[in-house]
Amino acid sequence: MHSLTTTLAPCPKPCILPAQNKGAAVQKIPQVSDFAEITPSADIRVADHGWRAKCLQRLIRLDLPVPQTVALPAQTVRSIAAGHPIDVKAILAHFGPSALISVRPSPENPDWGGPGTVLNIGMNANRHKALIKTHGAEAADALYLRFVQAYATHVARLDPDMFEVSQASASALRDALQHYEREMDEPFPESAETQLSEVLRSMARAWEGTSARLLRQAKGAPEEAALGLVVQEMAQGIGQGISGSGVIQFIDPVTGQPLVKGRYLGQSQGRDALKNNEAIYLTRDKRGASLEDLAPEIFTDLVAFGAACRQRLREEMQIEFTIEDSKLSVLDAVKVARSARAGLKVAVALAEDSIISQNEAVLRVEPRALSELLHPQVNTNAARDVFAKGIAASPGAAVGRIVFSSQAAQASAARGEPCIMVRRETAPEDIRGMHAAVGVLTERGGVTSHAAVIARGLGVPCVVGASGMRLDAKDKRLISADGRVFVEGDLITIDGTMGEVLSGAAEMLAPALDDAFRKLLGWADNVRDIGIRANADTPADAATARSFEAQGIGLCRTEHMFFEEDRLVVMREMIFADTPTDRAAALARLLPMQRADFVQLFEIMAGLPVCIRLFDPPLHEFLPHSREGLRELAEALDRPLSEVMRRAEALAEFNPMLGMRGVRLGVVLPEIYAMQAQAIFEATVVLARKGTPVVPEIMIPLVSAKREVELVKTHIDAVAASVRVKSGVGFDFKLGVMVETPRAALRAGDIAQHASFLSFGTNDLTQMTYGLSRDDAGRFMNTYVQQGVFPEDPFHVLDVDGVGELLLIGAERGRKTRPNLTVSICGEHGGNPESIAFCRKAGFDYVSCSPYRVPLARLAAAHLALHDLNLII
Repeated sequence: MHSLTTTLAPCPKPCILPAQNKGAAVQKIPQVSDFAEITPSADIRVADHGWRAKCLQRLIRLDLPVPQTVALPAQTVRSIAAGHPIDVKAILAHFGPSALISVRPSPENPDWGGPGTVLNIGMNANRHKALIKTHGAEAADALYLRFVQAYATHVARLDPDMFEVSQASASALRDALQHYEREMDEPFPESAETQLSEVLRSMARAWEGTSARLLRQAKGAPEEAALGLVVQEMAQGIGQGISGSGVIQFIDPVTGQPLVKGRYLGQSQGRDALKNNEAIYLTRDKRGASLEDLAPEIFTDLVAFGAACRQRLREEMQIEFTIEDSKLSVLDAVKVARSARAGLKVAVALAEDSIISQNEAVLRVEPRALSELLHPQVNTNAARDVFAKGIAASPGAAVGRIVFSSQAAQASAARGEPCIMVRRETAPEDIRGMHAAVGVLTERGGVTSHAAVIARGLGVPCVVGASGMRLDAKDKRLISADGRVFVEGDLITIDGTMGEVLSGAAEMLAPALDDAFRKLLGWADNVRDIGIRANADTPADAATARSFEAQGIGLCRTEHMFFEEDRLVVMREMIFADTPTDRAAALARLLPMQRADFVQLFEIMAGLPVCIRLFDPPLHEFLPHSREGLRELAEALDRPLSEVMRRAEALAEFNPMLGMRGVRLGVVLPEIYAMQAQAIFEATVVLARKGTPVVPEIMIPLVSAKREVELVKTHIDAVAASVRVKSGVGFDFKLGVMVETPRAALRAGDIAQHASFLSFGTNDLTQMTYGLSRDDAGRFMNTYVQQGVFPEDPFHVLDVDGVGELLLIGAERGRKTRPNLTVSICGEHGGNPESIAFCRKAGFDYVSCSPYRVPLARLAAAHLALHDLNLII
């Protein structure tokens, strides 16, 4: 619904033309006369006359009782704003000598807003006297006063407080007219021509004003966006008999469920019913009077009008109506403003009723809007006490008590108490706490920081980079920008959709994963032409991915499996092993745990492809970072603290991201990858014996040279042969590479000789291409984007010019070597509609994203396919 708050530009007196040279003939500027009466057959176009004019024409075609209306096209409005006079006499001729009229804005898109509606144009002393006889003095005074107030404040730009009254009356009207004359040095205009001319000029100039231009551009309007105007005969809601105004709609704007909703107010005009506490209900209601009781025939007509709009306009509309002495008029109809869940519900309902096609229903739902349906949300109608703002890193909302450590989060979850984990920034050792918490808040970080990536994978609401707050970890306090202090145990609400943190427990809305949601995504799957997989690190993640109908797992980060308490101890024993034999012994204890994980993954995915990335992070990430933690580790390993500290220092790296990680671990310590490969193949055998054959996909991380792949492939092939011999079961597998370094993309032709697939890890590839740390870039990224250094945050939106070119080079060179090479992306970009568009165009086989972004990706891919289809047609 458009905004009615834009202030009109001042033009209190007729504009005077520039003085001519003496003796020269005065050149008369021709009047603008391009306007059209809205009839069923009139040439009314949205691009010229705006959405409101076109909507009114459609209502007229439905035989709805729309008052006589004239539409001024955008070119006419521009001419008026430039100072050209308008032929108001010709416009007024359409309405008769004594009619009162209104002027409403009609931009091309209702979301762009526009100047406020002005009612009762044509009111003057004579018309006032006539209305006293037909409508009574009280109604006549109210109508005249309303117009004087609107004209004085919006057209003449006088102080609105001067015209504010508590009750319309003859004395209030007299005072208002005197105020106007005193301030303007002239009486209030009596001529309807003057009134209409000044209102049109003021509205036209208001649209061209700088503030109005900036406001609509912020809402997505192009710089050259134009305004049409609609002049309509007034249907008086003030008068004798049943008279009043109201609005009615036929769905709940939050849920989309069928529901008659709105208000009616006797002796009123415009949208007064929505602002007045004395307005009555529409349907019969035990709480008070209703229009259905007062005027059942009129109520029945309104319901019929709503049904006609739904059927013929193919939309759920809110109807603005006026009743004058029991005569019903429809003044306007706009698309019902609605939440994302209501929008999806309406689109599916319209398709099921064969009003729109299934493909159109798919196109009517914005992919990003699905985030609101997948998670609990803060009720938009509820009060919000925001004390911190940051980056909306993972959508959804949650209420919980503050905790400041992973251990506290786990303890809180064990007690059955929901908690919000607050950290300066998260590390891999915080994963267990993130699993236990219902929400995560960090002082630092960006959209691809550790906290953001893990939270999205878990489906946990997360706000990162909340730099306005200050975290006092020592005293376990959180201090907001306005000075409020929150301590451990305080109740807060985190809104990962809006990037806000609220004090106390906000009112919540449950997720909306109902039949309508599944139907729409099923229709989307019928038309999309690129695969959608999920990044899933645990069986729980895989189950979520399966529930959202992902077509497989595109990235399983196995290192996340080692942070469970029992495995972490064994993992640390392996790290501190002195010899390969000791290291192999520790890995042998991890083998059955890994095998069980993979069996679960394969069973959950039920034959769908599962791509498992071998161990990637540097080993020091599995060690405690504090002295107290190292002391506890020394006790657990029965080693001197000094030895443990020396080993930890030896493992520390100046730049871990570029250090001993990924395939480098597999080359230097091959027994780690050998253990993982054995676990994968043994799990494959387990499934084969159960009658569910699996072809696992094994992915080598951080490759930069062909020889790295050759070395790892040799070890993995040997493990596969060993498992086949020992088990007596044959199986196949695929070996591929995760392309995360620019060199791997450039040398993809060589690497593809030993890889059946390439999956681009765009998180690390973006970091290495830009030389940026994704965890630190948030400190200056806003400045860079605002000053045009980067068009968007490259960690949030795929950089198609730089990183994208590496993807294209890698895919082209890889497929030149191996034509049947499978190509995909598995970074956080995989769930972005823009990235999916790039991958489709580049001929990628699939994208992989966090489980909770799978529905968004499915719908975005369908949008892209349908848009291409429409272009072809």
